[in-house]
Amino acid sequence: MPKFIKIILVDDHELIRESWKLLLDSDSRFRVIGQCKNGAEAIEQATKLQPDIMLMDINMSPVNGFEATEKITENEPSVKIIGVSANNNPRYAAKLISLGGKGFVTKTSAFDELKIAIQKVYEGETYICREIRGKNPDKE
Repeated sequence: MPKFIKIILVDDHELIRESWKLLLDSDSRFRVIGQCKNGAEAIEQATKLQPDIMLMDINMSPVNGFEATEKITENEPSVKIIGVSANNNPRYAAKLISLGGKGFVTKTSAFDELKIAIQKVYEGETYICREIRGKNPDKE
């Protein structure tokens, strides 16, 4: 049986989740095994489905991506979380990493870069997208 990276998508916009699922499932390395519309669902699904990777939107309610990341990395340390946000402030990425996240990409990052991020994080690296790496947080 082929080994693929099991992914859960967490975003409060169904259209975004559906787009990601379509794009990720078209790559044989990845398999989307679940979708959540908020951080509370993500915490529950992380335990139930044991994904390798969770793509975590930051701005959601009632539980945002930062809170969910902190909880999940506490309860399920094997689940690697990549934050995804429309906000490209380097402080967002730094905060997510400080809470246990393993990567961060913006919603404007190229889809190929998202795939690279998933692969690198799965292999144990931390990945921050080019858009944020190219910024100086002190100039924000």
